[in-house]
Amino acid sequence: MAFVSVFWRELRARAGRSLRGAPCGILLSMQMTLAHVGSRSQAKDGYETLIQEYMRRCSARRNEMTCATEGFRSEKILLEWLDRQRGRTPAIAVLLDGRGRQMCSETFAEWLAARRDEGTQHIIFAIGPADGWSDEARARARLLLSLGEMTLAHALARLVMAEQIYRAFTILTGHPYHRQ
Repeated sequence: MAFVSVFWRELRARAGRSLRGAPCGILLSMQMTLAHVGSRSQAKDGYETLIQEYMRRCSARRNEMTCATEGFRSEKILLEWLDRQRGRTPAIAVLLDGRGRQMCSETFAEWLAARRDEGTQHIIFAIGPADGWSDEARARARLLLSLGEMTLAHALARLVMAEQIYRAFTILTGHPYHRQ
C-alpha cells in the first residue's frame, strides 16, 4: 500500500499540482456508501431527495467515485453486510458517533485523499441505531467520526454526511463549490 501512496504523490508532484487548489486530474476510482441503521427512508422524503442528489453529484463526475446509500434494520445486519464486502482492499468502516473525531471539511477531504492514495476501494460511512453503537461495532471501525456535540435526527445526519462527502470531493477535484 505504501507503494501506491508514493506512486500517486509522485504523479501529483510531476503534474505540479497540489491536493488543495487546482485539480491534479488523478483520482483512483473509489466507492463510498452512506449507510444507516433504522427505518427505511421514504422515496418522497425531502431529506432522501437531497441525499440522493448529493450522491448523484459525486457519482456523475468522470467515474472517479461512485456513491450509494444503504439502509439496515439492525446493527447486526449492517455488520454482517460489512463482512461480505469484497474487493482488492478491505472496506473501511467509518461510524458516526458522538464520541468520535471532529474534522473541518478540509481535514475530512485530506483524510479521504489519504485513503484514496493508499488504494482504498470502498469506504462505508454508517449512522448507527438510535441507542448508539455497540462496543463491538466501535471496535470494528477504522474511524469514529463526530458531526459535532449536538444530537441530530438520523435523516438530518445522513444529509449532512452526504453534503460533506460531496464537499470533500469538490475540494479534491478543485471544483469551486467549497469556499474557504
